Amino acid sequence: MLRPRIIPCLLVKDKGLVKTVNFKNPKYVGDPINAVRIFNEKEVDELMVVDIDATGENRGPDYKMIEYLAAECRMPLCYGGGVKTVEQAQRIFGLGVEKVAVSSSAVENPEFVTRLAEQVGSQSIVVVLDVKKRLKGGKYEVWTHNGQKNTEKCAVAFAQQLERLGVGEIVVNSIDNDGIMKGYDLALVDKIRESISVPLTVLGGAGSLQDIGQLINKYGIIGAAAGSLFVFKGIYKAVLINYPSRAEKDALITLK
Repeated sequence: MLRPRIIPCLLVKDKGLVKTVNFKNPKYVGDPINAVRIFNEKEVDELMVVDIDATGENRGPDYKMIEYLAAECRMPLCYGGGVKTVEQAQRIFGLGVEKVAVSSSAVENPEFVTRLAEQVGSQSIVVVLDVKKRLKGGKYEVWTHNGQKNTEKCAVAFAQQLERLGVGEIVVNSIDNDGIMKGYDLALVDKIRESISVPLTVLGGAGSLQDIGQLINKYGIIGAAAGSLFVFKGIYKAVLINYPSRAEKDALITLK
């Protein structure tokens, strides 16, 4: 039975765990392997790890790092960063990763999603849409290369195209809300959720467990992802890996 998933998203830069605000000023917050070990103990639903250097540096995935992460991870793992070919994705799956996330390569060549789905199965393919709202007109547009390149693609229309091409899941990531910790962009979620039927995960802005509860209770079966919420604690943002207990999750979700 499908159920909502609460997903920590870890950003890796120079092999270290970092957190950004609006995709800028990455702050080192620790070792990703140590974070994975703690999340194992907390029995998280799923873990997403994104190498934010790979695309910007025009290099492929760091297979050694992925191997270490997969060996430690006791929950479903989604990896993203630098995947441009079917062969790269197959190698990553061979290391024990359950899902591969693509972003720039899918935006620049949407048919790549179809090739991936045909070769490894659509259920294993995730496309991350980094989205920013245009000041004039309020249009949501897709950006790539860590929020540096505006493709001017409409996020809603492109999500619909990805569904037609065979994507298994879409992660919509709000650049405007990244690291702000004041809640998800629910207006953006409304637009995407109404336009597609494939599984959707939302990232960017969660500042409390209540934000996650609001997202799940409004949209039902959905992925609620967060970065800052699960690596910081308190108003001074002390670094502390955390995750809701089973009882806390049950209290958040009022779905029947």
